[in-house]
Amino acid sequence: MRRRTLVQLAAATLAVPGIASSAEQRVLRFIPHTDLAVLDPLWTNALITRNHALLIFDTLFGIDDAGVAKLQMLESAEVDEDGRRWTLTLRPGLRFHDGEPVLASDCVASLQRWARRDPFGQALFGVTNEVLAKDDRTLVFRLKRPFPMLPDALAKTTALLAPVMPARIASGDPARPITEMVGSGPFRYKPDERLAGARNVYERFANYSPNPNGPTQVTSGPKLVHFDRIEWLTIPDPSTASAALRKGEVDWWEMPTQDMLPLLRRSPGLTVALLDPYGQIPTFRINHLHSPFNNPAIRRALLGSVDQRDVVVAIAGDDQTLWRTGVGYFTPGSPMASDAGMQALAPRSSEAVKRDLLAAGYAGESVLFMAATDSPMNSATGEVVADAFRRAGMNINYTALDFGTMIQRRLKPDPVAQGGWNCYCSGASGQEQLIPPTHLMLRGNGTTGPNIGWPTSSATEQLRAEWLDAPDLAARREVARRLQLQAFQDVPYMPLGQVLQPSAFRSDLTGHLRGAPLFWNIRRS
Repeated sequence: MRRRTLVQLAAATLAVPGIASSAEQRVLRFIPHTDLAVLDPLWTNALITRNHALLIFDTLFGIDDAGVAKLQMLESAEVDEDGRRWTLTLRPGLRFHDGEPVLASDCVASLQRWARRDPFGQALFGVTNEVLAKDDRTLVFRLKRPFPMLPDALAKTTALLAPVMPARIASGDPARPITEMVGSGPFRYKPDERLAGARNVYERFANYSPNPNGPTQVTSGPKLVHFDRIEWLTIPDPSTASAALRKGEVDWWEMPTQDMLPLLRRSPGLTVALLDPYGQIPTFRINHLHSPFNNPAIRRALLGSVDQRDVVVAIAGDDQTLWRTGVGYFTPGSPMASDAGMQALAPRSSEAVKRDLLAAGYAGESVLFMAATDSPMNSATGEVVADAFRRAGMNINYTALDFGTMIQRRLKPDPVAQGGWNCYCSGASGQEQLIPPTHLMLRGNGTTGPNIGWPTSSATEQLRAEWLDAPDLAARREVARRLQLQAFQDVPYMPLGQVLQPSAFRSDLTGHLRGAPLFWNIRRS
């Protein structure tokens, strides 16, 4: 089925153009930035999977607009024994989508599964003696030493969030992704209506128990749902997506391409707004296991080979309100951002990069460069970076893939000849890069963690631990400064700027929340 046909079918229940039936008013149609290829929120750090998980799964703590952790599934959280014991009590009446009650034992199993994959979870469980279900509604953390950021770890909304699911699912084989999507969040996933590459459907969970305490901000407070059905329609062609939105066939386009923004801003009945203040960080991702990028000197030689301005202009055009350059290893404007070592990113000539590559030992090896051509941001970034590398003398094997195939292939640590890869470009959430514990790409734990590319740096891991132990903001900023200096030595990946991405939606939609695309609090006026 052609994608254009799918959109037409999705809108076919409108009896008269522009006049929706009562049932249609309760359906929200959304164009995500790419197709949903992986369902398990702990199996990939792809933002599309994180967005999907936020509909289905609730978390013990939520986040407000100031980034402060608040009770969400919890009625209370008590700390005693000088910070070494946390007693968390669930709100009464919570149920999973399969009708079963949410028990403390489900939460324990869910958190244990999460901590195997998530860096923040690994840090928390590294200082945990035990976490146990005291009774059906109470779970207890007994810690080796205080961990005051426990609520922040359990509330995170970045990739690899801490989803609560039934113990029967969470306790399955940790080496295999889950496929049964059962949470206690405000929406149920409809696998029977999934069309890979085209459509995913969510329906309102009638037995959802909203947090009674407000206000509603990000993932905290009452998650009040005003739509019976959410349809994600994957429409990779920007012209088709724009036309569907302008005609009212869809309600919300998550990431319109830059060339479509002027038309959308002029179109009656549409609103273009920046919902995510942290933006996207385009990045060059590197496989550290295999030649040539297993050589740190070659990685360092590439620093400055790409002008961040070239990347952000290719993505967002000349409107300087929509991008920033001079971006290091933490989100611009955040407390952890600094200018430490930033001279390494100063643009250099192709000839200078070529000389440094040769001096570092690059001998013309073929580099398999994966490019997700159906993702406008990733495609534009890949073209700019690959061109810069070619001009610097690298032997680039530019391999075009769809995004779903790319995020599956990037999980393979094997050599290229056995289906592996050398590098690719992708976007990361600026929210993810605010602090070290949520910064999935700033790791040095090699193949023992889920960090794609598998960089190894004991110094980086030590600095991350120091950050968590730092006593105050000033001390944490100093550790973050040292961590950025270390990153310029190790080059786990290359930051390529920041893009602030507007969304476009029908003007009769109100109540959008900040950050990720969230589907509670939104209503049709």
